[in-house]
Amino acid sequence: MVHKRLAVAFTGPSNSGKTTLIEKVARILIEEYKVAIVKNDPKDKAVFDVEGKDSWKFYQTGAEVVVTSPTRTTYFSHRKKEIEEIIAMVNDFDYLLVEGLKTLPLPRIAVFRNAIDESYFSCSEAIAVDDSIDLKRYDIPGTIDILDLNDTQAVIDWIKSHAKAV
Repeated sequence: MVHKRLAVAFTGPSNSGKTTLIEKVARILIEEYKVAIVKNDPKDKAVFDVEGKDSWKFYQTGAEVVVTSPTRTTYFSHRKKEIEEIIAMVNDFDYLLVEGLKTLPLPRIAVFRNAIDESYFSCSEAIAVDDSIDLKRYDIPGTIDILDLNDTQAVIDWIKSHAKAV
């Protein structure tokens, strides 16, 4: 079966609900499609390995490390990967959901709660907001679609019609 290989990005301030939205979207899409998720960690805060375990010891050597088991494969790299390299590595997906990486030329949904940061308008094709936002307080460009943060199916419909082939 040939996979679609479509991608869409999510952006927004910390604690706006990006991860929760991506999680909800992925759980529904995964029922019919192969889904991959890339999360940008700009502050290098994520911790993935346990100190003292074999995989951690291998990573400390500076080598590229792959840990494989019957249920998963994990890749630890010392090199920053460009999105094209990540796409080539993952390869087998229908939808790629990217959190962060504002500079990528992908259709982008900006996620906001409580307030909208208008600086995101220049890099977004849609915004997802909830009832905590009074849309009348903002001058939202007509080119930006407005989605209900709590209507996951509407967000998925937008993704299906706007995601970009990669």
